[in-house]
Amino acid sequence: MSEESLHIDDTMVDMHRTKTYTFDNMEGWKGYRTLRPGLGIYHDIRRRLPFYWSDIKDGANYRTVAGTIRIYFVNVLPALAFVLDMDRRTDGFYGVNEGLLSSVLAALVFSVLSAQPITIVGITGLISLFNYTIYDIVKIYDGALYPQVMVWTGIWAAIFHWAMAIFNACDYMRYVTDFSSESFGMYVGIIYCIKGVEELVALFDFGTIEGYLSIIIAIMFFGTVYALVRIGNSTLWKPWVRGLLADYAFPISTLFWVGFSHIPGRLKNAQLIKLPITRAFYPTVSRSWLIDFWTLDVKWVFVCMPLGFLTMLLFYYDHNVSSITAQAKQYPLKKPGGFHWDFFLLGCTTFIAAILGLPFPNGLVPQAPVHTDSLTIYETTLKKLKTDDGEEGEIRRPHVEAVEVKEQRISHLLMCLALVGTMTGPLLVVLSTIPRALFAGVFFVVGWGSIESNDIVRKSGYLISEARFVQPSEPLTRVRKSKIILYVGWQIFGIVATVAISQTIAAIGFPILIIALIPLRWKLFPLWFSAEELAAMDALTADNEVVLASLGGAPQMPEDVKKEGGRDEKGETARETEATEERQRRMSPQR
Repeated sequence: MSEESLHIDDTMVDMHRTKTYTFDNMEGWKGYRTLRPGLGIYHDIRRRLPFYWSDIKDGANYRTVAGTIRIYFVNVLPALAFVLDMDRRTDGFYGVNEGLLSSVLAALVFSVLSAQPITIVGITGLISLFNYTIYDIVKIYDGALYPQVMVWTGIWAAIFHWAMAIFNACDYMRYVTDFSSESFGMYVGIIYCIKGVEELVALFDFGTIEGYLSIIIAIMFFGTVYALVRIGNSTLWKPWVRGLLADYAFPISTLFWVGFSHIPGRLKNAQLIKLPITRAFYPTVSRSWLIDFWTLDVKWVFVCMPLGFLTMLLFYYDHNVSSITAQAKQYPLKKPGGFHWDFFLLGCTTFIAAILGLPFPNGLVPQAPVHTDSLTIYETTLKKLKTDDGEEGEIRRPHVEAVEVKEQRISHLLMCLALVGTMTGPLLVVLSTIPRALFAGVFFVVGWGSIESNDIVRKSGYLISEARFVQPSEPLTRVRKSKIILYVGWQIFGIVATVAISQTIAAIGFPILIIALIPLRWKLFPLWFSAEELAAMDALTADNEVVLASLGGAPQMPEDVKKEGGRDEKGETARETEATEERQRRMSPQR
């Protein structure tokens, strides 16, 4: 380990010892978060500020280059896809320029000022859903009011963001478990796949040939990205070769399939619909960048208050979960995070985006770990498993371990500069060569990535697996299948309800359903499941020490709370102790 790494380790130990942030076991008024405003923000800044210079110096390495290119494509392609969705559903109010400027704003603020610079912030599919649902509501009364309504929605949302950050409410994210975060991840993945299908269906309006060719390009783009990423996780070729293919899966696939759509002959004659662009650095529609929100009637200003609160609820869960997953325990992070300060900054970007008429940026959940993963150095070693076939009988398997993460701000800032360059006229012309079908493929890539890696899929697979082929070490073998079905059933119920409401004009209420899963898990599940069963199926989503330091520490799980009778001297039954150990085992890094 390098001297710099050792220095970071020593600094971290000292910071955790002298700069502890918690409300647990506090007596009197000190135990109330609302009575100590700004404490979380103060500790976030105090913990992270000593690392600011190293955040700059540590950017001088190859992983920064690979990370910049990877997150640029992972950010800009979905952002443009979501903008196309909003453009189609809001009568053209949002366009490419608004989407790019929103991404630039978020990247600039969070790369320079945030306590968690590896968390990528941009335009998500959920804010797209939110925006056009509000448009559908406003259009019932007067569609011309939509820009001002969105401004006031953003202003109220910013105020609620600031209040939540100042009064330390981000601490409650420590109560989020995999039960709700997996449900949310599956919901997001399904919504993205639905968006991809909707985009392809819309392209049939321009002709049958164009529609079917669009389907081919979308599916093949998805397949190419998926194959290249899978090669990166395989044992084909040398590690550096498959690493390059995985790092540049998006740009390779984009360049190839955009070029494919321009092959002379029948393909080019199909007249595929391309990405629409307008004048560089100007709004898509004829207006100034500053929206005259002060002209809106007072009644509408207060109508926007609940809309702003729902926006804040969405960002409270979406952004914070994205930050948690970007700093999951499988990544050997050394530098501390800061949820309160970053949520305050998110309120600032929401306010600025609102008055400029931009989509509100927030954390990108499916793409959240991509930046961290691209900055991570992995080592692949050979693991030999002996068999019963004699001395030569063995099974060889690769063992991949994350040994270091290049934590820095430079890749995020370079992505910001690349986005600014994309807003210029020449590069907008380049963007206009991309067929819209490719963005449907982007929806499939992002959506399927969230579905395939979801633990709901793993649990469902276990339920239908033949028993003799299940590994004895599988934690689920200690849980009755009826209990697994009950657990997964509640997750599926939450997903179905949220997806269903998202297809109606009541879609703006879906954040309430997502948030409601948290108290359901904490209040009712301990009555239905034992501590051992929950330890095998669930765990805290925030499982990294550097993350929990900003959230006030790990909470005590309700199923582990002391009960009457049968205690050892520490106040735990043997079954509770075993459950706690199992939960800690599940939270350990695995790859």
